[in-house]
Amino acid sequence: MEDRILDAAAASVLAVGVNRVTLTDIARRARVSRPTIYRRWPDTNALLASLLTTRITAVLDEVPTRGNDRESLVERIVGFAERLRADEVVMSVLYGAPAVTMVYITDRLGASQRIMIEALAREIAEAQETGTVRAGDPHQLAAMCGLIAQSAVQSARIVEPFLDSEALAAELRRSLNGYLKP
Repeated sequence: MEDRILDAAAASVLAVGVNRVTLTDIARRARVSRPTIYRRWPDTNALLASLLTTRITAVLDEVPTRGNDRESLVERIVGFAERLRADEVVMSVLYGAPAVTMVYITDRLGASQRIMIEALAREIAEAQETGTVRAGDPHQLAAMCGLIAQSAVQSARIVEPFLDSEALAAELRRSLNGYLKP
């Protein structure tokens, strides 16, 4: 049921734009009642936050881990950022609902950010054991890698005249490698 509602929310975001999404439209698309949605989410913003968490964590799961060294870790982060930038729903919410996304950019870590930091911290610790990532607290390094990647995703549009998609990925790769190098 929850997946059906989230799929309907994604379809609604793409069809009418994030600012015009209503729980009534989502309920109609999901073929459920509005009270069914309200039992899971208190309002549209909470539903959109849940949609983002689901989409972002799915992307994290889709990008494979190819090894336990710095190069593999960096490729995973770059791949994650590229897939997020290609996700129409995530980008629509990011650019179309600043009130929703600003909370997770400036005020607090969201569930998907915490999941990403935990996953990266584990991978960083493994890469540290191989000697390919510098010493340091894996959670701190993961948080910084997350901020770097998040910035690349959020600001890709404004730097497009200088950094097309390929160049952005190359520069993100270079930044992460430089940051993590022993």
